Amino acid sequence: MPKPSPTAKPATTASKIAKTELVDRVAAETGLTKKQAGDAFDALIDGIVSGLKNGQSVGLPGLGTLSVRATAARTGVKPGTSEKIQIPAGKKVGFKVASALKDTL
Repeated sequence: MPKPSPTAKPATTASKIAKTELVDRVAAETGLTKKQAGDAFDALIDGIVSGLKNGQSVGLPGLGTLSVRATAARTGVKPGTSEKIQIPAGKKVGFKVASALKDTL
């Protein structure tokens, strides 16, 4: 069996942090009530979504930048049938990781 390289990262199980846990953390660190922290969190998310809808990039210092990217029309393959289909042009949200965060991972 091959020996893992010394620079390989150990496998981790993916887990998700729910909104309630984030709100609890904000409340604990700021002294706000959970209701106030939840309202602040919702306002933050609304501001991010609003900026993206308006075509703006949204910078989150220490985390990264969210931006809307255009995708070109392309030909794809329908799973299971191998039928060729046309996928229309569209938009997607892209995320560029901040170098400070990238260096810590």
